[in-house]
Amino acid sequence: MPHFILEHSGNLTNESLDLDGLFARLIDEAVGTGIFPLAGIRCRAHNCEYFRVADGTATFGFVHLHVRIGSGRSEEQKASAAKVLFSVLTEHLAALYESQGLAISFELSELPVHKFNHNNLRDYLAK
Repeated sequence: MPHFILEHSGNLTNESLDLDGLFARLIDEAVGTGIFPLAGIRCRAHNCEYFRVADGTATFGFVHLHVRIGSGRSEEQKASAAKVLFSVLTEHLAALYESQGLAISFELSELPVHKFNHNNLRDYLAK
């Protein structure tokens, strides 16, 4: 963990969002906090083709980042990581934010203790 799950309005393209760049920055900052292992990070984006923002103005858009983390981190660690990651998101989207109506939102949630994982990524990363 964490898993970065990004939803965005259908009027925003992957190119205008530079999702590769955004995910690279989020991963770097998440690892840099010292509380998230690289092997546990997953990123995905969902384009919401049907959407309506505010009064329905066609150029209004939204980006929502949901960060799901495993349990066991202190409130201070979670708050600090959330601030860093939201800052990355807003900085990355600054030019888009200046060019059109855009709602940017963020949430960090902790998964319950009873979750299960099975992967071999650490073995491959060690090679």
